[in-house]
Amino acid sequence: MRADWFDEPTLAVLVSGVASMGLEILAGRMIAPEFGSSIYTWGSIIGVFLTALSLGYARGGRRAQTVASVTSLRTLLLWSTVYVAFLIFAGDFLIRQTATLPIPARFGSLVPVTLLFGPPTYLLGFISPYAAELSRTESTGAASGRVYALGTIGSIVGAFGTTFLLIPAFSIEVIGLIFGGMTLVTAAALAFPSPSNREVIRVLLVTALLLGAVLAPPFGVAMAGETVYETQTAHQQLRVADQDGVRTLYLDGVSHSAMDLEDPDRHVFTYTRYFHLPFLYTDSVDDVENVLFIGGGGFTGPKIFAQKYDVNVDVVEIDPGVVQAARDYFDLETGPDLSVHTMDGRQYLRETDTEYDLIVLDAYKRDTVPFHLTTTEFFDLTTQRLSADGVLLANIISAPSGSGSAFFRAEYRTMETVFPTVTAFRTAQPGVVQNVEIVATKQSSSLSTAELRERAATRPIGYELDDAIDRQVESVRTTDVPVLRDDDAPVDSLLDPMVGQRYVIETGERTTTA
Repeated sequence: MRADWFDEPTLAVLVSGVASMGLEILAGRMIAPEFGSSIYTWGSIIGVFLTALSLGYARGGRRAQTVASVTSLRTLLLWSTVYVAFLIFAGDFLIRQTATLPIPARFGSLVPVTLLFGPPTYLLGFISPYAAELSRTESTGAASGRVYALGTIGSIVGAFGTTFLLIPAFSIEVIGLIFGGMTLVTAAALAFPSPSNREVIRVLLVTALLLGAVLAPPFGVAMAGETVYETQTAHQQLRVADQDGVRTLYLDGVSHSAMDLEDPDRHVFTYTRYFHLPFLYTDSVDDVENVLFIGGGGFTGPKIFAQKYDVNVDVVEIDPGVVQAARDYFDLETGPDLSVHTMDGRQYLRETDTEYDLIVLDAYKRDTVPFHLTTTEFFDLTTQRLSADGVLLANIISAPSGSGSAFFRAEYRTMETVFPTVTAFRTAQPGVVQNVEIVATKQSSSLSTAELRERAATRPIGYELDDAIDRQVESVRTTDVPVLRDDDAPVDSLLDPMVGQRYVIETGERTTTA
């Protein structure tokens, strides 16, 4: 490589590319716990970053001829570091506060993304036109080509490095520190070999600000319980916390599983007890031999099924970080009766040749089932893997009626196109966002409430289900919702009415002796 091809300005370009794309990937992880990771969230992130960069390019291009200098590059990098320190210190607080603004749900994430990531991205956009102006290359085309190439290389490094190396290994604060430190060190490097006292003081002040943002207690964030373990997995933010004798698994800030530390066999969340409802839809409990759970979480259901029934349980969990947390903190032990497969649930169904008597769909990210596990094509696949008398139970988060029920009613209608019999059970009071359990069978006739009660009273299930039977959703209006298909599954828009509504999880249970 020619000695004049890489100089101080192009170093700044390379680093700005790494930082801007890395921050874009990081934005998705910061925003997801409050706003989800829907297409609206990622569309907002991509749109804000492109807008900020474009404005920076345009403004920087107009100023480059008169203002561009190595000193101005240092200033831009230092101010970018200041903004990174701000998002580390106050990012969670600002995100939570903006979530309460009266903005249509699909546009909600635009505000925090713009406030937190717009300014540093805008400043980083100045660097490329400044660097082109300062280039030692004689040709304007050659200078532009070099800047574009290095900026793109930096973006590639930032995208792959953040996705595959940083997020699986470090917390958001540490990743922010890495990017802030990168721009800070680059700014300091541009001052060598003879920095002025003023430049040294500026670098030291920004260094103190960045370290202070990382070391300071979280601003305005109150976490429930005592944190036992916390990490960023490849898929989500994971936290395990203990409170009042109960250990809870939080994924992207939402509780997904809970375990009573003194009585691990107790169903802390009411909806997990409803996983036993399918035993009322088979000829007998003994008819269930092979069970598949799609989604593991804290493995409450799979563990109890393997311990209490004479069944073989397979669990498909896409996130290896969740599986490891379940082993370390939720007493998960695999063996002949309980196997774990770390992969996507739909992919597993395509590849397995096992016939199941019961499939429990318990996979959701934050508050929604991944769309490819909601469609007719997916449910067609489940029927192929179910035995002739097999039962499917789908656990979804929605309201069973009212303004937040669109997703539930669309899912119900979709399942009706595949299964002859579909029945739904709410787990909390009507009209609120909650876990709704949908039971589908291949049988052409449905069971009456009296028949369900009789079977619940006489079968050795071990958990009382009368309250679940009482909460059967008697009628579901589906005429105004779509059938979900792979090529047309508007899950995000169906979930919009739920935004801002409180998600209710009932706790406590009544158990019986098997």
